[in-house]
Amino acid sequence: MGPDLDTMLGSCDGALLIGNRALSSSINHPDLVQLDLGQTWCELVNLPMVFGVFAARSDSPIELIKEAYNDMISQYELFEKNPRIRSAVVRGASEKIGLDGERTELYFQQEVSNRLDEKSKLGLSRFLKDVCGMTSDTKWFEIH
Repeated sequence: MGPDLDTMLGSCDGALLIGNRALSSSINHPDLVQLDLGQTWCELVNLPMVFGVFAARSDSPIELIKEAYNDMISQYELFEKNPRIRSAVVRGASEKIGLDGERTELYFQQEVSNRLDEKSKLGLSRFLKDVCGMTSDTKWFEIH
């Protein structure tokens, strides 16, 4: 089911929203927020919550995977290093979400990361093992 709060709660007892939709819904329906999954996970295990990963099918052409990966990293590095681009992204997100610019900037500084560093890998491995019951033989690699 798509990430629409009303549709989700019309069919289910609860809903999990992430990113902009979670922020917008928490503003519009603060009484419905029961917990912040990322914050709660961090408090429980002292590791970051990973909400998404870049993945591809094993039979995907490696050239296309590398191109997509490199484009994504380039865009993220521009966001990190170019104040004009960062400001435009923060302003656009602020308008879309409905948070003030200062709160949106704080969100990008402290609450969201688009890098899968070693601590994030540990957090994801722990989640996959403890919550999903998966074995710890997850293989990590980076495309360069």
